[in-house]
Amino acid sequence: MDLLQKIRTIPADPGVYMYKNAEGQVIYVGKAKNLRSRVSSYFHEGRWEDAKTGTLVREAVDVDYIVVANNKEALALENNLIKQRKPRFNILLRDDKTYPYVKLTLTERWPRVYVTRRLRKDGSEYYGPYFPANLAYRIVDLIHRNFLIPSCKVDLTRFHPRPCLQYYIKRCLGPCVKDLTTAETYQEAVRDVKLFLEGRPTDLARSLRQRMEQAAAAQEYERAARYRDLISTVEQLQERQRIAAAEGDDADVFGYHYENGMVAVNLFHMRGGKMVDRREFFWEDLPEFCSSNAADTTASTCHPERSEGPTQFAGSVTPNNSVDPSARMESGHQDDKMVAAPSFHPGEFFSALLKQLYIGQPYVPRNLYVPVDFEDREELEELLSEQNAGEGARSTRVHILVPQRGEKRSLIDLAGNNAKQSYDQRFRVLKPNARKIQEELQEALSLPELPKRIECFDISHIQGAETVASMVVWEDGKMKKSDYRKFIIRTVEGVDDFASMREVVARRYKRIQDENKSLPSLVLIDGGLGQLHAAAEALESLEIINQPLAAIAKREEILYVYGQEKDPIALDHHSPVLHMVQQIRDEAHRFAVTFHRKRRQIRDRSTELLEIPGVGASTTRRLLEHFGSVQAVKQADAAALSAVVTRTQAEAIQNHFRK
Repeated sequence: MDLLQKIRTIPADPGVYMYKNAEGQVIYVGKAKNLRSRVSSYFHEGRWEDAKTGTLVREAVDVDYIVVANNKEALALENNLIKQRKPRFNILLRDDKTYPYVKLTLTERWPRVYVTRRLRKDGSEYYGPYFPANLAYRIVDLIHRNFLIPSCKVDLTRFHPRPCLQYYIKRCLGPCVKDLTTAETYQEAVRDVKLFLEGRPTDLARSLRQRMEQAAAAQEYERAARYRDLISTVEQLQERQRIAAAEGDDADVFGYHYENGMVAVNLFHMRGGKMVDRREFFWEDLPEFCSSNAADTTASTCHPERSEGPTQFAGSVTPNNSVDPSARMESGHQDDKMVAAPSFHPGEFFSALLKQLYIGQPYVPRNLYVPVDFEDREELEELLSEQNAGEGARSTRVHILVPQRGEKRSLIDLAGNNAKQSYDQRFRVLKPNARKIQEELQEALSLPELPKRIECFDISHIQGAETVASMVVWEDGKMKKSDYRKFIIRTVEGVDDFASMREVVARRYKRIQDENKSLPSLVLIDGGLGQLHAAAEALESLEIINQPLAAIAKREEILYVYGQEKDPIALDHHSPVLHMVQQIRDEAHRFAVTFHRKRRQIRDRSTELLEIPGVGASTTRRLLEHFGSVQAVKQADAAALSAVVTRTQAEAIQNHFRK
C-alpha cells in the first residue's frame, strides 16, 4: 500500500501522526483533531509552495498514527513523542535542564537532598523549580543547617570509621558512622524536610511544637530548644511567603527576536509579582517554521499574522498587517524586486516551545504571557490547568495570555528587547562579560558557589613511557601560570591513565591539606568517566567530600559532573562557557605534552653520557641542565666541566669524546 492509499484509510478521529523517511526514522510528529483531514492536507497542491511542507512530503515514504480520546491527550502524546524521537522537522528544546529542583532520595536507607536539573522516575521526590537558580542551593543549605539531612556523595550502604566535617559543624546527623544516629531520628528529620519542601509550614510547625512540648516534659531541654529554633525558622519563612503572595501572582513572560533564520528567546520568571530570574534559548536553524514567501531576507516581525517586514522584536509591533513603506525602504526592500526568502511563523514556534517547556512539569505558574497567539492555545491552557490540579495547596488554573496593551504588554516588550540583546551577544560574536560566564558555568555545572578558581589535570605519555601529568590554574577570568604544576608519575608502570590520574590528584590535594590551603571551586579532569571516577577515588581517600568535580571528554566535548554522571551536559558549541572550559582543558593538555616531550628529549639525549664510566643519572641531569645538550658537553673544556662535576668525571668525559 503506497502512502496516499494509506492516508485514505486513516480515521477522522483526534490523534497523533508520525511521518517516516526511507530509513524508517520519524522525521515529523504532529497532532490533529481530525487525523485524516490533517494528514491529507500535506498533499494539497497549494501547500507544496511551503518550504517545510515541500521538503517533508518529498522525504516521507510512510505515516503512522495513534488515535486518542480528545485533543488534550493528543497534545501530551505529541510532546512525549517529540522528546523521545527528536524528529528533525520539529522544534527541539535543547536546553531542557535549566530549571533547578530539590531532590529528596526517598528510595535510600538514609535519604539525602540534592539540587538537580533533570527529573527522573527513580522513586525520589522532586520539588521546584526554584528561581533564581541559587535559591535551590540556599534551600538545601537551610535543610543542612536546620534538619541535618546531608547532600554528600559518601557511600551510605555501609558504615565508615569516622564522620566527615559536616557532622562536626552540626550540618549532618552522621548516618555514615554506626550509633551516631538512629533510624527513627533520621526518618523523623526526613518527614520534616518533606513537609517543608511540600510547602506545608502549618503542619510542620504543629508537629514540631508537639515534639518540643514532649521534650520539655521529659526535661530534654537541649532537644526542646532545637525544636523551638526550628519552629521560629519555619514561621519566618511562612511570613515571607505570605508577603510574596500578597504582592502578585506567579507568571512567565516570553519575548523573542528572529533574524537571518536564527531565533533568540528570553523567558522572564515572575514570582510574587517580582522578576526573579531570566532564561535564554537559541535556535540557529528553523526550517520547520519557514516558508518561501516574498519577505525581508534578514528578519521577521513578531506579529502573529505577519510574515514579512523589517527586523523587530516582541513589543515593537504595529497593529496592522501592512509594512510601512519607509520601513520597507530602510530594510532594503524593492517592490519590483521581491526576493523569495524564509519567513518565520511565531505562532507555530511558541506552540511547540510551550508544550516542551511545561507539559509534564511538576509546577506551572498561574500566567504565561506570550507575544503571539497560536492554534491550540486553549487546549494547552486546559491541559496545563489539569496538570496543576495535582499539586494540592498550589493547585491553580493556568492562563496563557496574549496581552496587546498595558503593563503586561510592556513586560513582553521588555523580554523582546532583552532577546534582541541576547541575539547580538550570541550570533554577532560579541565578547561576553567574564562575570556572566562564571555565572553560566555555575548554573550549568550546579556549582554551590561562583567559580573563582579551577584546577585542571591531564596525563601525557607514549605507550606508558615517561608518564607525566600537568595541572593548570584558571583564576578570576584568566590563566594563572605561576600556579601551574608538573608531576612525574612514580607509582604506575605501563599504560594506566586511571591510576596515573588517581596518583596525581591524591598528591596534589594531600599537599593542599598539609599546607592548610583552600580547595578550588572546581577540579576539572581532561578525560571521560574513567578519569573522573579515578579522581573521585583519590579525593575520597583523603576524606575530601562535596568537592565539585567534573570531566570533559575530548571528542564529544561533553561535560560529566561527578554525582550526576547519568546526565552529561552537552553545551551548545557557541556557548562561551564551553569555550572557556575547552581553553582550560587545551592549556592543561599543552602543558602536559610540553613537559612530556622535554622529559623524553632528556632521556634520549642522556643515553650516550650514561655510557661513560663514573657518570650516573644525577650527574647526567646536572650536565644537561647546565650545558643544554650533549653536543655542548662534548665541546666543553676541562675547566667548564669541572664547574659542574668532579675533576675525575671531567677527565672521563673528555677521554670518552676524544675516542
